Formats: sequence, C-alpha cells, structure tokens
Amino acid sequence: MIVFPDCKINLGLRILNKREDGFHNLATVFYPLPLREALEIIRNNDQDNKEAIHFTQSGNIVDGNAENNLCVKAYHLLKKDFPQLPAVSMHLHKVIPMGAGLGGGSADAAFTLKLLNEKFQLSLSTEQLIHYSLQLGSDCPFFIVNQPCYATGRGEIMEPVNLSLSGYELLLINPGIHVNTGWAFSQLNISPFVSENNSIINQKKLQEIIHQHPSSWRKELLNDFEIPVFLKYPELSAIKAQLYQQGAIYAAMSGSGSSLFGLFEKGKSAALSLPPHYYAKLLPL
Repeated sequence: MIVFPDCKINLGLRILNKREDGFHNLATVFYPLPLREALEIIRNNDQDNKEAIHFTQSGNIVDGNAENNLCVKAYHLLKKDFPQLPAVSMHLHKVIPMGAGLGGGSADAAFTLKLLNEKFQLSLSTEQLIHYSLQLGSDCPFFIVNQPCYATGRGEIMEPVNLSLSGYELLLINPGIHVNTGWAFSQLNISPFVSENNSIINQKKLQEIIHQHPSSWRKELLNDFEIPVFLKYPELSAIKAQLYQQGAIYAAMSGSGSSLFGLFEKGKSAALSLPPHYYAKLLPL
C-alpha cells in the first residue's frame, strides 16, 4: 500500500507564550501544499528477517540512523499498544526539503500512522491518531487532518478554516539553510506566561486576518520567527523582498524557516534570479 505525504506552509505564526512543560502556545493557520513524497508499507513475510521493521529510503539524503526516522518511530509507537502489528517493510522516497519549515518529516510520521491504521485495521479514530501523532512532533497532528486549519496549543488544537487559494500559484524557495528550531524559539522576545485573555485576543486577530483578501496580508499576517531569523540570515530577507519585487501579493517564511513562499495570481509569477543550489518550485493551488 502506497500513500503520498505532502507538506504545509504557515499562514501567520504567532508565538503566544511559553508553557510550563517547556513547549510554546502558538496560533497559526496550516495550509497543505501539493508537493508530495511516496511512502510504501508492505507486510514482511521474510522468515529469515526477524526484525519488526525493515526501512529503506531514496531521494533526498536523510542524515542519521534509520531507527531515528519518524516513520520508524511511528511504527514502534503503535507497536507498543498493538503488539499484533506484523513485521513490515517500509520504503520512503524523500522529495520535500528537510529542516525547511515545511513539515515534511512530520507528514511522513502522520501518514505512517494513518497507513498502518488502515492497512492493519486498527480502528483508530481521528482523535486517537492525533494523540499518537503529537508524541512524534508538534506539526504531526495537522497531517492527520490535512486540510486548512486554524491551530493553537502546540499546534494540535485545530479547527477547519474555510480558505481556498485555488486562484493563485505559490512559488516555494528553499536556499538550503538549516535554521535550528530551538535556537529560533530562544530568540523570541515573549513573556514566559501571559493571561488567557491576552492569548484569546491574539488568536482571534489571526482568525480575522486570514479571512481578509490576501492582498491585505502583507502588513498583518506575520510570522514571529522572521525578525530573529532574518537578522541572522539576511539572505532570507532578500528572498522575501525579491518575491515582492516580482509581483507576489503575499510573501512570508514558513515555520521557523528557512523556506519562503510567494503567492502570485495565476499566470503572473516571474522567474527569479536564484543561485543554482536553491530549491525552487512553482505550485498550482
């Protein structure tokens, strides 16, 4: 059985406060992109292979050992509660840039959970899959739902957003810069705790902005990570400026970076002058 994990962008990302558990409360809108990888899982009937999971991958090179891959971790997470899960062979073909603020690894993990649930009839509900996915990463729950969502908490509290960007094209650019997420959070100037009322006000503001015309987003739909990340990596700020110069009606960084995107009216995106090592993809929405 094969599935095709996609990725996401953040439309606005406000970090509200730091929680007692060390995580942060945020407010954002997740929007899925039609940029996909391939994940195949089959039952392993090789009697000579006693391992629970045989994992292989192709495409973009992923550093680290296979046991640290989120797909493998997702399998073992379910195996603890469902010992009847058989041994499997799993192959992942990587396409989405890594460490790029697009949630590619999180999507792989979430799609692994969904695929195992369907293939081996575990009868897990969406709420249960979200619970498991949150143990693998804060972005993972979104990919269980995988539709435009307004998200709060760590990103796991979601409500659908009636938002379609089908009249636009999106130019996605990744310059290959790895932005450490922990470092990015440490650079934000936020209070450790704020009142619940203040959080609600900030969240409602984002909900209002996202329903405005995208041409109004430039000054209002903000990503809090852009200030510290652009200070350290001016190259990223220059990419955003170039997107606007070429006619984007909205441009922003996704997540904590380093991917940037520009939203263009269909047929009006321009070819940017980019270094050859950049990853650039024009995506119809």
